[in-house]
Amino acid sequence: MSGTVAVIDYGMGNLHSVESALQHVGADQVVVTHDADLIRQADRVVFPGVGAIRDCMAEIRRLHCDQLLDTALREQHKPVLAICVGMQALMQRSEENDGVDCLGLIDGDVRHFGAPLTDADGQRLKVPHMGWNGVQQARPHALWQGIPDGERFYFVHSYYVHAQNRDLVAGSVQYGVSADAALARDNLFAVQFHPEKSHRAGLQLLRNFLDWNGTC
Repeated sequence: MSGTVAVIDYGMGNLHSVESALQHVGADQVVVTHDADLIRQADRVVFPGVGAIRDCMAEIRRLHCDQLLDTALREQHKPVLAICVGMQALMQRSEENDGVDCLGLIDGDVRHFGAPLTDADGQRLKVPHMGWNGVQQARPHALWQGIPDGERFYFVHSYYVHAQNRDLVAGSVQYGVSADAALARDNLFAVQFHPEKSHRAGLQLLRNFLDWNGTC
């Protein structure tokens, strides 16, 4: 069902690892691009991101990727998967870089983990949150198909998402605080972790994305 998958390239993502993972799970064609025509013609869209949010937002807007993403979501209603900083960019505002306005596609903010950060036993936790952690599924979704609740995914982030509408939360992760690990709304699924680095579970999520028709 996958057809063509467009991975939006604004110079700030693990683009080739995402591309390789999608190809590995059976994508018919993967294009890494910011070309408007190619993204509009694609059957589904991946919106990745790595790095400082200020730089990401500057490039997203300079290349008009914000408009392309909005078109894919609201006009074309095609399945969209946002990853890591791609997820954070969807929110209204981030605390990073002394405060940065984001795309505002989802009500909520991006917060710093803060310090000192401790686990349930009082042990100090390092920031960034880097490594494997279990994701608690908040509600059923097509992208969770074949993935057990509590499955571990790979994270690398110093800031975390908090959505205002808690009904949008599809998964959470505990790291000193409860952070939104996955959000789902209509044809959008967004994850803080890196499915392309998360071995079996991550590949299963990407496989599910290729089969997803954009409804929960």
